[in-house]
This record gives sequence, structure tokens and C-alpha cells, in this order.
Amino acid sequence: MATLAAFLLLWGLSLSPAAEAATFIDTRPDLWAEAGSLQEPWANLTLVCRALLGTSDFQLFKDGELQERVRFSEGGLEHRFPLGAVTADTQGLYRCRYAMGENRWTSLSNLVEVTGADTLPAPELSSKPVSWISPGLTPTLLCRAGLAGVTFLLRRQGDDQFLEVAEAPEAVQATFQVHRAGNYSCSYRTHEAGAPSEPSATVTIEDMPRPPPPRLSVERESGESAAVLFPSSPQVSLRCVAPVEGVEFQLRRGDQELLVSSWGTTPGTVNFELKPLVSELSDPVELQVAER
Repeated sequence: MATLAAFLLLWGLSLSPAAEAATFIDTRPDLWAEAGSLQEPWANLTLVCRALLGTSDFQLFKDGELQERVRFSEGGLEHRFPLGAVTADTQGLYRCRYAMGENRWTSLSNLVEVTGADTLPAPELSSKPVSWISPGLTPTLLCRAGLAGVTFLLRRQGDDQFLEVAEAPEAVQATFQVHRAGNYSCSYRTHEAGAPSEPSATVTIEDMPRPPPPRLSVERESGESAAVLFPSSPQVSLRCVAPVEGVEFQLRRGDQELLVSSWGTTPGTVNFELKPLVSELSDPVELQVAER
């Protein structure tokens, strides 16, 4: 019985043609709030729902329930839902969506929290494309608020001297290049003299001399997992998933690179097609028949 032992090594983080050619479209809308004045953001607030594709039908949800639906004779890419002065009745968690055809709706948008004058809701902090620092790969921290036009503040835990500031006059987010490991959080303020918002959840950036390994799994056409190939086995694929997009893959058995067919439709993922293996012939064994 021959056992196929295959493992994959992840080499340089250069863009592969397959990853560059792949195109994915997320049709979810984007939702944010705009204030009449950032000096008093809750005095006159408007929610803006922007679609990726042209539409004539928008819906606004508050705390999971449909709040308002608007329909137009001509299509557009966004709709503005005026809230006016924020009150107890208009405070809550908002999402929106738009129609892509008759009775076909997109998934709900990102969440926007409307709190009122007492506090500013915390922003969201995420790392792109990864959460580690390696040679040739520097992560970016993305801080996003639900309110447009604010100033963002990035801090590193345990370092009182560290503070990065980014203004976003017409946007709801700002990016920060990160060159040192640590635990980061961000907040924002609406004007120079204004108090900052609550801080975001902490995002940890690690130092890694080498990127972490990808994940390799065995899959049959039937969907079952398999670790051993027989001559009669159907075609088997090895699926490799990298922790970052835009990389080149290599399949190896021991120290030898295997040049096999591969394909992939998802960035950061590749499938290697394997054919059943036939072993070498065994040593001959002599069989003698004794006469009675």
C-alpha cells in the first residue's frame, strides 16, 4: 500500500495571476450618518444608505424592524433618511438594504448606532490584510465610525507616548500603517475640543519572522475526506487555504515539488488535482507446486 504524504510550503507574498484575475462582488449597501454640524452631531442627523448597484427601492431598519421603505420611479445609488434631532424614539441600531429586482433584496448593511448627545458609540478597528508583521508585509489598521467627517485617534496599549491622528473630512474611516507589534485601539472625536468616543475593541498585531503556514486538506469528488490513494480511487484534490490573499502556492512531497494541475476561484485558496498512484512492482516470489 502506498501512502501519499504531501505538504505545502508558502513562498514569497507576491501577487499570483489567479488571485489578481479573481473578481468578487459584495452587493451589500453601506450605511453611515451625516451631521448637520459636527459641533452638535445629534442636533440634526441624516442616515445615508449607498447601494453598489442602481436601484429604485430602499429599506431602513431600526433594532431589527422595518422602519421605512422608499420607492422611486428612476433608479439611483443612494438614499438619505433624515432623522432630525436625535430623541429617545430615534436612538437605536440601524441597517439598510436595497432591491435588486422584484422581491429580491440584498443582505443588510453594516450597523450604525445612534446614541444621542451623552456618548459617541465606539468605532470598529480591524487589520488588513493580516494581523502580523513579517518581512515584506506591513499590516494596516482600519478604524471605522458610523459618523462621517470625524477625526480618528489610534493608541497602543502601554505606550502613553504613542498617538496617531487621522482626519477624514468626508469619509467614515481612516487607515494607519503599523510597524510595531502591540495591542491597538482607536477612537474618534467630532471636533477639536470635543471628547473622544469610547475606544474600539483591541486588535493585537504580532511580530512573525515568517508567515504562518497555510491549511491543507484532502477532498474527494464525493466530498469525503481521504488520506490514502489507491489505483482504483477517483480523482482527489488537495485544497490549500492561505491566511492571506494574493500569494503563490507550491505543492511538495518531501523535498520534491509536485507539478500538478491546480485551480482556484477564491483568493488565498488553491486546489491541486491528484491522480491515483500506482506503486512499483514488488520483488518476485517463486511458487512451487509439490506433486503427491
